[in-house]
Order: sequence, then structure tokens, then C-alpha cells
Amino acid sequence: MSLGAYGPGISAFDYWRYPRYTTGLTLKTCPFGTGSAPMEKFTKLEGVAAPLKIINVDTDMIIPKQYLKTIKRTGLGKGLFSEQRYKDDGSENPDFVLNKPAYRHAKVLVAGDNFGCGSSREHAPWALLDFGIRCVISTSFGDIFYNNCFKNGILPIRVSQEDLDKLFDDAERGANATLSIDLPNQEIRGPDGGTVKFEIDPFRKHCLINGLDDIGLTMEKKASIDSYEEKVKRERAWA
Repeated sequence: MSLGAYGPGISAFDYWRYPRYTTGLTLKTCPFGTGSAPMEKFTKLEGVAAPLKIINVDTDMIIPKQYLKTIKRTGLGKGLFSEQRYKDDGSENPDFVLNKPAYRHAKVLVAGDNFGCGSSREHAPWALLDFGIRCVISTSFGDIFYNNCFKNGILPIRVSQEDLDKLFDDAERGANATLSIDLPNQEIRGPDGGTVKFEIDPFRKHCLINGLDDIGLTMEKKASIDSYEEKVKRERAWA
């Protein structure tokens, strides 16, 4: 464990990636050490689903490059799909789905193939989460984006094209486009009661249900880490 300028047990990486958990904290006072986690747990989600019938939505479209200056996770919702949501004069584009009254508070995004392709920017899931979207459904995802979603409390669900078409139909109902996502049972329920089953890696499912990101997983081993550090102090008192 690092003993750097950011405090005992806090590395520069931790400070950069988790500033709200590491500022002024040590491993012994960090909230991870008391059993809490930075990620919100994902068990069941019910909310309006917005249809985005566009294929190959890359991360630059999700959050354009001018928003990448910040290392904070908050405040990026305003930049989500900004080149589609806003006109050149800064006013809203009324034709874009997330600007329509029924979808302004969407929690689920139903999207075309290969969602999240392109660069590896983690700001893409940050922006979705800050807007309020906690689940993205598509037939396929960019690999890095897919992995980043799990590390930030977003559930990306892969479905068949047939099931995606059904979910697009559900999502196009506007304010009535409510989907229920049941992660423990791996099931999507539509407004008419129809269900779609989905597959997910068991370990990733465990992490989402328990709100565990990489550091949260590490802090589950805190007792072992503390025990090892005490052992090292005894055996290498001169170090």
C-alpha cells in the first residue's frame, strides 16, 4: 500500500480515480473500510426507456472530447450526446430523443448495434450515469465501454435482434415506455408484461448487486491486508 503525498495508503491513482473517497482519508478511515462502496448497488430498476435507433454510437458521440478535461464523475450529464442534444446556438434540439418530454428522465437506453465503440474514455459511462441512465440495452457493445459500465454501476445488457426490436417497440411508447430490469433473475419486463431473459457473467453480476468496483473488491480483503501489514511491521521493524 502506498504512503504517498495523498495520505497513508492513498496512491496517486486512487486520488485521481476516486477523489471523493480519498481526499483527506486513509485506508483506515476510507468508507470502503467500513463496508460501504462507491458504486450504488444494482438489483432491480424500473423506469422509462428511451429508444436510440442509431448503430455504431461511439464514445465521442456519447461524450465529446471537450468534456474530457475533468477527472470528476459528476456534472457530465449536461454533455451527454451534446452534439445531438443541442444546436449550434446552444439551444435544445427538440427532435433528439432525450430532449422529448417523455424521455427527459429516462433510466434505460435501448440502442442500436455496437453501442460504445471507439475510444476507451471512461467519461462515457460517467456521463450516462450522471444523466440518470443505469442500464443500456443493445445487441452488442464496444468491449472497453462494456467493461467500464460494470465498474461504474451501469448494467449493459446484450439481447438478440428480435428481442431488441420488441424493446424498441416498448420504448417508443413515450411516457408509457416503462421497463423493469431484474438483475437477480436476469429478466427485462415490458409494459405489457412480456419478458426478455438475458445472460451476464456471474462475477460481474455479483459486483453490481453488491455495489463493488475494483477498489471495493480490494477493500473486501481489508482484514487480510491489515494482517499482512502488521506482520511486515513485526518482521521488518527497521523498514
